[in-house]
Amino acid sequence: MDEKLKEIIPILEKYEQIHLIDFYDELDENAKEDLIKQIKETNLGFLNKLYLNSFKNDIIDSKRISPIRYSSKFNMPKEDREKYIQIGENIIKQGKLAVITLAGGMGSRLGFKGPKGSYELEMPNEEKKKSLFEFICDKLKFANEKYNCCIPWYIMTSPSNDAKTKEYFETHNYFDYPKEKVHFFKQHTIHILDINGKVMLDNIGKLKRDSNGNGDVFQAFRENKLENTLEDIEWISVSGVDNILLEVVDPLFIGLSAHNKSKVASKSVSKKDLTAKTWVFANVDGKTDIINPIFLTDEMRFGREYNQINILAHLFTKEAFFKCSKLEIPYHRAFKKTDYINEEGMKMVVQEPNSFKFEKFIFDVFENFENFTLLEVDESQEFAPIKAFTGMATPERALEMYEKKMKKNQNKK
Repeated sequence: MDEKLKEIIPILEKYEQIHLIDFYDELDENAKEDLIKQIKETNLGFLNKLYLNSFKNDIIDSKRISPIRYSSKFNMPKEDREKYIQIGENIIKQGKLAVITLAGGMGSRLGFKGPKGSYELEMPNEEKKKSLFEFICDKLKFANEKYNCCIPWYIMTSPSNDAKTKEYFETHNYFDYPKEKVHFFKQHTIHILDINGKVMLDNIGKLKRDSNGNGDVFQAFRENKLENTLEDIEWISVSGVDNILLEVVDPLFIGLSAHNKSKVASKSVSKKDLTAKTWVFANVDGKTDIINPIFLTDEMRFGREYNQINILAHLFTKEAFFKCSKLEIPYHRAFKKTDYINEEGMKMVVQEPNSFKFEKFIFDVFENFENFTLLEVDESQEFAPIKAFTGMATPERALEMYEKKMKKNQNKK
């Protein structure tokens, strides 16, 4: 037996992962060496602990939960609105804002093989298509022109879509955005486990991995050595790639957060269906969190105090962002569909969830900061995510809401 193979067998047996070398003899020498390298670099003890701990019930007693204070963008007194906008505009004009777009996903749920950010929508009344990246870029260019600045744009990719994302930007000439102001950085990945805790195979010589969640943005940013590009920056806006309505450069949001002396802030929308399982903002033991509504009593759940939901639109001071990069952010388990290699070495395409994916989430850092600012925004103006072809988050619905917003804004002028 290969000496290198002998070396890893005890650890594979200890954590019941011996299946990872089932097809070892079928690989050429380079592939064998690569497989052994992958296994040696895998912390099987950590994955085993992660798997076992994910079954523990983290119950939150409703007595520990209290309402979170929030402001409403659309119910704000005019004088306050004007004050916050002025503060925010001054910050933007002074070149103190950076924008991060979380774009590590692929467009598979949309029937699209490329990076999700490069998914293109047919624009009504226009002879062109516009990608999700371009929607964001248009907002940045508008802000640059309005405030006479140039906002640095950071895009978090993943190993699976990094090359294609960069290629897309090159092909489209960065949508005429200054190339030197666009920075790409890759998030980390983590192994995918089956329901029995076995590491899945992507092919007979490769362990299956996937990106490890939006909460990796802090560490990934730091490890890509981008901190020195933020010399003049004081505020960092972080949001997803698929919400075409979101105001990623929002002077009111920035100004409110600065006025409150908050280091971390988020936008939210009101939960329409209070019976839905969508997690909500709340305080747990006096600290900001986002929780599963099953921990609320019926009185709490159906009241007005626990109805704000996360739309992946966050704001950090640079100091807070750097602090988060050194925090140990926990993993959450998700039940997902994952194609895999079966016991006979055949590729299996699945139709139902069959695996556990582990992800870090940004909201788990909130508890480390006091004086959190939460701003409720109008869903019709700022929340139209594009997730799949079915349900409430379709491209058609998002475009319809986008058109209504554009017409409403035009009528105001």
